[in-house]
Amino acid sequence: MEIYVGNLPWSASDQDLTDAFSEFGNVERASIIVERPSGRSKGFGFVTMNDAEEGNRAIEAMNGKDMQGRPLKVNEARPKEDRPAKNSDW
Repeated sequence: MEIYVGNLPWSASDQDLTDAFSEFGNVERASIIVERPSGRSKGFGFVTMNDAEEGNRAIEAMNGKDMQGRPLKVNEARPKEDRPAKNSDW
């Protein structure tokens, strides 16, 4: 199960996400999305948990929970929308 985690503190790390979600089960992967040029956090990330039941418990418990002074927005991640190819005619 892929879980979206938004409103992350700028100082949060991948390990912070892993630690927070591992309380609810096995975390396969946790990653915070960063801007390419600066490497600065975009304020959201994703957590992958193998067991859907554990993932749902984590979503329920972590949504709205405070992390370093910010209430998290946590829900099941939606699949990426198909985007049209970029037109580079210019």
